[in-house]
Amino acid sequence: MDMNYDALLVVSFGGPESREEVIPFLETVLRGRNVPRERLLTVAEHYYHFEGKSPINGQVRDLIAAIEVELKSHGLNLPIYWGNRNWHPMLPETLRQMEKDGIRHALAFVTSAYSSYSGCRQYREDIARAQNEVGSGAPAVDKLRAFFNHPGFVEANIERVRDALAEVPDHARENVQIVYTAHSIPVSMANTSDFVRQLQEVRQLVSSAVGSKNDALVYQSRSGSPGQPWLGPDILEYIREIKSKNLASAIVIAPISFVSDHMEVLYDLDIEARQLCDSIGLPMTRAKTVGVHPKFVAMIRELIVERMDARTIRQSAGTLGVRPDQCAENCCLPPQQRKPVSSELAGR
Repeated sequence: MDMNYDALLVVSFGGPESREEVIPFLETVLRGRNVPRERLLTVAEHYYHFEGKSPINGQVRDLIAAIEVELKSHGLNLPIYWGNRNWHPMLPETLRQMEKDGIRHALAFVTSAYSSYSGCRQYREDIARAQNEVGSGAPAVDKLRAFFNHPGFVEANIERVRDALAEVPDHARENVQIVYTAHSIPVSMANTSDFVRQLQEVRQLVSSAVGSKNDALVYQSRSGSPGQPWLGPDILEYIREIKSKNLASAIVIAPISFVSDHMEVLYDLDIEARQLCDSIGLPMTRAKTVGVHPKFVAMIRELIVERMDARTIRQSAGTLGVRPDQCAENCCLPPQQRKPVSSELAGR
C-alpha cells in the first residue's frame, strides 16, 4: 500500500557547540544512567580538546543540505526537519514546529545504520516521548528501516576504505590489515539484537570488495561501568596485539558503525589510536565515514521512495536480507523488559 508522507525528519544524537554546553550536554546524555561523575568529566575533556564544539551538528547540517539537493533533483518535494536525542534542536522542539507547519505524517531518517537498543529502538522511544510531550497534534512519524546492508551504505564504505588503502605508505603495503571499528555496547544489549552479525556482514562485504583477507572487527568508545561486560576487543588493546604479534605491516582503521566523523571518531581514533600507532611504529590511516558520500545520500532517497511507493524494489547486499519497516515487539529490548510470548506464537 502506498503511503502519503509530507516531511522528512532527520534524527541524530546531538552535540555541544561551545565549552559552556559540554557539561549540560553530557548530563543529558547520561540522564538515568549510573555513570560516575569522574567519567563524565573525563569525556568532557575530549570535547574541550576541540574547544567544546562537537562536529556532529555541522555534519548533520551538511547531510540535510545534500538530501535537499538529492530529493529536489528527483522531483521529491519533502520539507526536511531536524531533531536530536540529546541536544538542540531537541526532538520536542522540532515536533512542535512541525505541528505549527501543519505536518501530519513524517518519515524519520535516524543517523544510525545498525540494529540495537541504542542504535534503533531508543530513537523510536525518543520520538514517541517527544510526541507525548507535544500532545495530540504531534505528527505521526514512521522510522525508515535499518540500512547497514543497503548497497548505497556498503558501496560508500567500500570507496572510503579504498581511498584509505591508497594512502598507506609504499614501504608498509606488504601486509596491510583493515581494522573495522564499531561503538562498543554492553554484551547484554548486543545479545538482544543482530548488531554484531550485521557488523560482520558489512566487514565481509567491504573486505571482499577491496580484496583484503587480513582484517578484524574491534570496538571503541566504551563508557559503562568497569564491572559490566562490553563488546571487545578494544581498539587500543588490539593495536598493541597487532604490534606484539606482527599481524600487519600497517593498518587502515574503518569506523563502519558511524555515519559521520563525530567526536568519538576524531578523539578515539584520530588522536588516541594514532598516538598509540605512532608510539609503537605502526603506520596507520583512517578511512572516512560515509558522511555526504553521493551513494549514501542517494540511499536515503531510495529508502524514502520505497516507503512511499510499495512497488519499489527494496535493495540489500549480502545474506541477511532487507530489514522490516516495523520492528518485532521484543526486538532489541533487554530481557527484563520483554513481554511474554503466548504459547500459540511460541509454537510457530
